[in-house]
Amino acid sequence: MKIISVGSAIPETIETNDAVELRLGLEPGWIERRTGVLGRPTAAPSEATSDLAVRAASLALTRSGIAKDDIGLLLLATSTPDHLLPPTAPLVAYRLDLHHAGAVDLAGACSGFLYSIILANSYGDSIQKPVLVVAANILTRRVNNNDPSTVALFSDGAGAVVLAPNKPTQFLGSYLGSDGSSYDTIGIPAGGTREPLTSNALMGGRHLMTMRRGSSLFKEAVHAMATAGNEAMKMSQLHAEAIDWWIPHQANTRIIHETGKLLGIPPERTINVVGKYGNSSAATIPIALADGIESGRIQPGDALLFTAAGAGMVSAGLVLRA
Repeated sequence: MKIISVGSAIPETIETNDAVELRLGLEPGWIERRTGVLGRPTAAPSEATSDLAVRAASLALTRSGIAKDDIGLLLLATSTPDHLLPPTAPLVAYRLDLHHAGAVDLAGACSGFLYSIILANSYGDSIQKPVLVVAANILTRRVNNNDPSTVALFSDGAGAVVLAPNKPTQFLGSYLGSDGSSYDTIGIPAGGTREPLTSNALMGGRHLMTMRRGSSLFKEAVHAMATAGNEAMKMSQLHAEAIDWWIPHQANTRIIHETGKLLGIPPERTINVVGKYGNSSAATIPIALADGIESGRIQPGDALLFTAAGAGMVSAGLVLRA
């Protein structure tokens, strides 16, 4: 399988650091120094996750030149579906006129896109049909507006890729991992079967994202991304020196820099766009990939390393040839 096209959808409205810092009484420049984020794209009140997903997917499909009836599967990586039930992917497929494609959501948090594309590679290769992978989130509606650790970082956006059968395969090595001992470091407490969404939960803000043990989470994310990247490179039989571009999950600048040191990949070979787009969880990697291709940095034949780690703790690594 080979990625033959990419697309992204970025909301036009940008929430500035100045506005957040003023509202929360933070020192000017606090957000950029701690996260590297310069502003957060924010979906319009009328937009849902499916709207962003359709925009990104439509662009990728148009660029692919593949007939819609040929798409065999649509995977949607999201932590913010339109509804808890039904899944959002069938609606996206319907709106895209994908009449012969299966469609399902995949909830892998920040690693969701890499999980989806790795699974899509296997499925598409087995049935010899193109697969559409989309990652989309509207996280600004899930953050606590009084919590600097989340409101300063998380954003909205979508990215999509079309995979098509190809020999030899573009996929050189991959790794999937998890560590449930860190399950409660980041999440939304209420709304599932463990803690139903009640009026008391709403009043207590338990339907919003929380981050616990920030310093511990930082170390765990760096370790998980570095492990995933090194394992994927080992499987691909490529060393860090042979990687043209590393495209990490855009968690924050500090995590990217520290993980890069462990991987042995310098900033000049890293696609870091967290300042421009913020952290949209699973959507950050396809958005960064689209940015790298559209800016001319990523060229055909380049060796690309992708890594991600997030809530769960769920991690993934992938090496492929552009």
